[in-house]
Amino acid sequence: MEKISVTKNNGIATVVIDNPPMNALGDQVRTELLEAFKDLKADHEVVAIILTGAGERAFMAGADIKEFNESGNPHKNKPVEEENVFNFIESIPKPTIALINGYALGGGLELALTCDIRIAEEHAKFGLPEVKLGLLPGGGGTQRLPRIVGPSKAKELMFTGDHIPAEEALQLNMISKVVPKGEGMKAAIQLAEKVANHSLQALSRIKRLVNEGSELPLDEGLVIERQLFSELFETKDAKEGISAFVEKRKPVFTHE
Repeated sequence: MEKISVTKNNGIATVVIDNPPMNALGDQVRTELLEAFKDLKADHEVVAIILTGAGERAFMAGADIKEFNESGNPHKNKPVEEENVFNFIESIPKPTIALINGYALGGGLELALTCDIRIAEEHAKFGLPEVKLGLLPGGGGTQRLPRIVGPSKAKELMFTGDHIPAEEALQLNMISKVVPKGEGMKAAIQLAEKVANHSLQALSRIKRLVNEGSELPLDEGLVIERQLFSELFETKDAKEGISAFVEKRKPVFTHE
């Protein structure tokens, strides 16, 4: 792959978008992102995934507007899989961490919103400026952002196209942590290491329950929780975890 690189270490995969100068979301980046995440979904040794942008300027500063001008409607005549790369990342049954190391604008913010946890360096900026081009956020921003920050604030951000700093994004629960510039990867790896120590059998079910349950009435969500708990209880990892607790030792999970 030319614009996406993937490294793996101790159950953690790090996916880096490298499309200078601002890591824009073009067709090739979309295609390579989908390919990378499909590979990571199938890799049984990968438990947690970090997604970030190369350099210090941008996680991803939006879509490639030049491609809009040359190719027209970015949603028209696209293969279904390519169109749904954001949905694929959101639903991958492994915890994902977005490390936002600069601008996360337009499609860049929409991409970050597909991840389970978002960590930002203090110089990061966030926004959905599509309205300034006479457009709207077309990568899920109109749907995912209101679920995180509430409809009123989401509308304000989309109506104005304004950028907000990392500290304000933290107050809005758009991100979970702000760290000093240059320390984002360390913080992301520390978090990913904690996550990767646990059973993927449990992690994947937790993710599914939160993602699906947030859209369901409470009673329906509780039914699914009970079902997945029963499934999980029968796995090798659950038996190992319980045995290790009783025997006062650290569990050795095999993700089975």
